[in-house]
Order: sequence, then C-alpha cells, then structure tokens
Amino acid sequence: MAEDRIAASLDAYPKVERIDKIRKRTLGNVRLRHLDTNEIILIPTPSSDPNDPLNWPQWYKYYIATVVCLAMMMCNFLAAGPSIDIVSTTMDFFPGANPRTDPLYFADAVAKVSYFFTSTALLQGVGNFFWVPVANKYGRRPTYVFSYLVYTASAIWLCFERSYSGFLAGRIIMGFGAGAAETVAPITIADIFFLHERGTVMALYTSFLAVGVALGIVISGLITIGHEWRVIYQVAAALVGFVLLLAFFAFPETAYIREKPQSDDESAEAGQADSEKDVITTSDVERVAGSGPGLTRESYLRSLKLFRQTLTTESFLKLVVRPLGLICLPPVLWAALVEAATIGFLVAVTSNVAVAFQETYGFEAWQVGLCFIGAIIGSIVGIPAGGHLGDKVADWFTRRNNGVRDPEMRLPAMIPCLIATPLSLILYGVGIEHKLHWMCPTIGIALLNFATVQGTNLCLVYVIDAYRPVAGEVTLAVMGFKSMFGFLLSFYTNTWVSQSGYQNAYGVMAAISAALILLSVPLYFWGKKIRHVTWQWRVISCVHWNDDREVGE
Repeated sequence: MAEDRIAASLDAYPKVERIDKIRKRTLGNVRLRHLDTNEIILIPTPSSDPNDPLNWPQWYKYYIATVVCLAMMMCNFLAAGPSIDIVSTTMDFFPGANPRTDPLYFADAVAKVSYFFTSTALLQGVGNFFWVPVANKYGRRPTYVFSYLVYTASAIWLCFERSYSGFLAGRIIMGFGAGAAETVAPITIADIFFLHERGTVMALYTSFLAVGVALGIVISGLITIGHEWRVIYQVAAALVGFVLLLAFFAFPETAYIREKPQSDDESAEAGQADSEKDVITTSDVERVAGSGPGLTRESYLRSLKLFRQTLTTESFLKLVVRPLGLICLPPVLWAALVEAATIGFLVAVTSNVAVAFQETYGFEAWQVGLCFIGAIIGSIVGIPAGGHLGDKVADWFTRRNNGVRDPEMRLPAMIPCLIATPLSLILYGVGIEHKLHWMCPTIGIALLNFATVQGTNLCLVYVIDAYRPVAGEVTLAVMGFKSMFGFLLSFYTNTWVSQSGYQNAYGVMAAISAALILLSVPLYFWGKKIRHVTWQWRVISCVHWNDDREVGE
C-alpha cells in the first residue's frame, strides 16, 4: 500500500538539504540538529496556536508531568502495598489459619489471599486494552478521570468489605481502574514535551512507577505498627481520591490534532516550490512559538470539558487489536522482554520478600517495609541515569551523525542496567540463601529498583521514538506483556524458590535478565534495518496507522 511506505532516511551529509514540513512514517529518523548552526530543532514542530500543548509554559508542562507521576505512583501504591501484611490479612479472612498450629491450612489460605494481589496486577495490564483505545480516540483527560473514578470507588468499597469473594471482586475492579495511568502517562508526556526533552521526563515516570511499589510497602508497613491492615486501604482511598480531584479540576486535555501530513503529490509540488532553497529554515530552531492572529488561550471552564472531539478515524476495534500486532515487531518485543525481566523480577522479589526476611532475619512487617527505603533511593538515583544520561548519549551520537537522530542512539546508555540488574538479583538470592547481613539483600533491592528505572525508561523511550504515532499502543504492548509475565511470576516464585533455593532461583533470573539486556548490542548496530524490514511484513500490515495519527516525527 502506497500510503504505508516508510519515509526515506535523511542524509546526514546532504549536498542540498530540503526536508518536507511533515514526513510520514519516519520510524524515528529525524533531523534533530540544524545542518549549519547545530542548534536543536523542535520535534514535533509546534503550531502557532497557544492551545497547542507544545507551546505551554515549561513550568506548566512540568506541573502536568508531576500530576501524571502522582497518578502513576498511586496506581501501584494500593496494588502492592498491603501485601506486606499478608499474614494478618490471611488470618482475618480465614480465622482458623495459623502458621504455628496448622501450617498446611495456613499455606493454603495464604495462596488464596495472594489472589488479591495477583489478580490486581493482571487486570492492571489487561484493563488497558480498553483504556488506551479510549485515550487515543477520545482523549487523555476523560481516560484519567473515569479510570480514577473506578479506582477511588473500589478503594472505598474495600475499606468496608468483609467477605473473601467480595474483597476479591473489589480488587479485580480496582486493578481495572488503577492500570490506566501507567500506560496513558507516556502518551501524555509525548504530547507536551519535545523529542530532545522526552527521555528526562520519561525517567520521572518510570521512577514513580517503581517508587509507587516501594512507598506503598514502606507506608503500609508503618501503618501496621499500631493499626490493623484495613487502615492501609483507608489511607490509600483518601490519597487516590485526592488524585481524582486533581485530574478533574486541574488536568487539561493534552491531545492535539496537528497539521495533516502531505501526500506524495503535495510533497512533490512543495519540493518544486522550494527548489531554490538550499537549507532548512531556522524558524523551528529552539524557539517558543508565538500566538497566531486571532488565536487565544481557552478559558479554565472550557478546559474542564471531558469530551472535545474524536481524535482519529480509526475504528475502536483496530485500536484494541493493534498492540497484539506491535508485539511482533522485534524492537517492541525486546522492550517488552526487558520490562518483563526487570519489573517482573522486581515483582518476584516483592511477592517473596516478607516471607524471606521473616524466616531469615525474624523481621516484622514494618521492618521489612523499612528495607524498601533503599528501593526509593535506588529509584531516585535511576532518574538521571535513565533520563538525562540517555538524552546526553543520544545527543552525542546525533552530533556525530551531523544532526540526524535515530532511536537506536539511546541504547548504549543501557550499560548501567546491564551491570546492575543481574548483580542485584545475585545479591538478593545469595544474601537470603546464606543468611548474610540483612543489608546484602536490601542493597540488592535498591539496585534492582535503580536498574528498573534506568533500563525500562531507555527501552520504552526507544520504542516510542521509533513508533511515535502509536505511542499508546506501543506502551500497551510492552506493559501488557510485562503485566502478564509479572502475574505468572507472582504465582510461581515461592514454589520456584522452595524447590531450587534462593541462590539458584535468583541466579537464573540474573542470567535471563543479562541475556535480554545484551540484545541491545545487535539492536544498536542493526536496529534501523530491522525496523524497516519488519515494517513490510504482511502480518504487520494490521498495525499500520492512518495519517491522522501522525504527529510530525
């Protein structure tokens, strides 16, 4: 199909430089620095409309990013936090279950209570097959508001539910509402930030993804010192409700319909008209776009509208199915595997950590929770390592390529993740197995959170850069795969550890993670060719997007 042809790659050293105002299906190949001045070119090109999110003040953009990160953090706060006191939860729902008097019945009861957390994790991924198409077709704002409405309502419900079946149903519904922010957040960040800023801001997103789990465990553990475990849900319901109020009253729509890409004939006519120009203009070089004549910023009351317009003519079914096709693309599959290996193995640690520290060191729930302060520190350190470092590395290779950027230029920054991920899993497994000082597995947890933030941010930004028009579906493909993998791991981690031991089980996880991250090396050298070849596969034709999804990069 002619309309699905990939744009010709830019020449890094052209004799005559002429770039169409909007190139279609670039797959991330863009000129990011001006040929003559070497200044950064704003990608996507902002319009003259003051309502264009790219033209909003920088402080306002970071405010929106902060709200997105808070929403992201709260997604995992209640999803994982209460698991720290799974023993008390089990004894509450199954009064006869006692680890000392009837260990077999207690083990069976714990397995049933663990469904509260595994089902939530699964629905956080599966539910996005509904929320992401809604965000792509109808907007980001209604998606945040309605998903958090479901999340808040279910959190309040769980504060009062006493039956096992009712509580399980509430956790399932909670997972459906809680997962939306996790996948819609990268689309929102891509809506309001330029290409050269995206890596740094996305690092905040991935950091809060990990911090949400760690902070939930720390606070939940502290709550259990003087209160029953249900107070965790009461505190979380108040925090989730606060985010809902922020989303409704102080979060604008960030989706913006940009100029329609030119057809091939129109591009040819434009080429003839511009044939006398030797280089691109500097109008889009590190500038803040001004307001066009007659255009004014919309009022606050108008910004509260939930529905504005349909953003694409693509059918809702196609938006639902596309992630299933995108996962067949090697770069997307690799990113999904790395996410699964880092976040999935982090899930394996959190699903086992309470039992491991209680058996090995005699820690109570709140003491285990405090060990996750190291996880918060690791996540914070991972922000510059996964964001600013990735941007700097990509910019260094862009300069060497005479200003032309390809998504693979971020991949050399994966080296810290390659070192930290297997090392963290070995420290945790060996520390527990040989009963080393409790700081050994705690440092392992901190390193694993660092690697999660650093590595997952880079690989996610990589595939978003490569397939920017379908950033939502790409994120869903990656996160959905990760959620299903984490769901399986949370079921089988304890069985795996009991059969193989901590050292062997986590040693295998370390080897798997290292092998997957090492695949970034061939992707760096041949990723561009792989992306262009696989785009032509017949099975991939179902994921090709319409022109109205183009965003100028």
